[in-house]
Amino acid sequence: MDWRDHGILLTARRHGETAAIIEVFTETHGRHAGVVRGGASRKIAPILQPGAQLDVLWRARLQEHIGTFQVEPLRSRAAAAFSGRLALSGLNAVVALLSFCLPEREPHPGIYRQTEQLMDLLGQDEIWPLAYLRWELALLEELGFGLDLTRCAVTGTTEGLAYVSPKTGRAVSAEGAGDWADRLLPLPPVLRGQGAAPDDEIAAGLHTTGYFLAHRVAPSLGHTPLPEARARFVDQFTRRL
Repeated sequence: MDWRDHGILLTARRHGETAAIIEVFTETHGRHAGVVRGGASRKIAPILQPGAQLDVLWRARLQEHIGTFQVEPLRSRAAAAFSGRLALSGLNAVVALLSFCLPEREPHPGIYRQTEQLMDLLGQDEIWPLAYLRWELALLEELGFGLDLTRCAVTGTTEGLAYVSPKTGRAVSAEGAGDWADRLLPLPPVLRGQGAAPDDEIAAGLHTTGYFLAHRVAPSLGHTPLPEARARFVDQFTRRL
């Protein structure tokens, strides 16, 4: 059994004296693990950094085996990731969420392409948080927990949408919210792709997407809490407000 693909390195850990086990998010084979012989060596270890773009060749005797990877670097993102705390925490949040959320060996080409685009914006701190918020919205959609922000779930109107129902993920207008407003999640214009997307709106949007990641996605995976890397990124971002 063998296949070749390109992908984004999510994790790498030492295996034995000289090898490494890596997990790669590939375009057509999804999240996939394998052993890299010599992966702990001085030659290969610097290549195996989270976020790196790799060309990978996977081989195994049987499909269900972990198999081995041969890797070739296509693009390193280490310089961008280490350009500042926001970039590094953002990269860690993305790879942690992908490892946490995506089933093994299940292709998700749409979210793969959006992840690759997001990774290529690392280090551009003025635009990256907005791109990351849009990526979380796309991730929720990909996992079957997409938000419906087109019209009010109560009145049907498309005007004055101000909240998101934590139960349904649907938009609610200020009029439709009534006395329940304090129990609803914020719906800043940026979540609907509107307005200038100031940082305070992005932060409000991350609060809403974070709720659904924590209270819908995580329980569907066995009540495991979200990776702390996401909270660290949000904390790093909100410090600049």
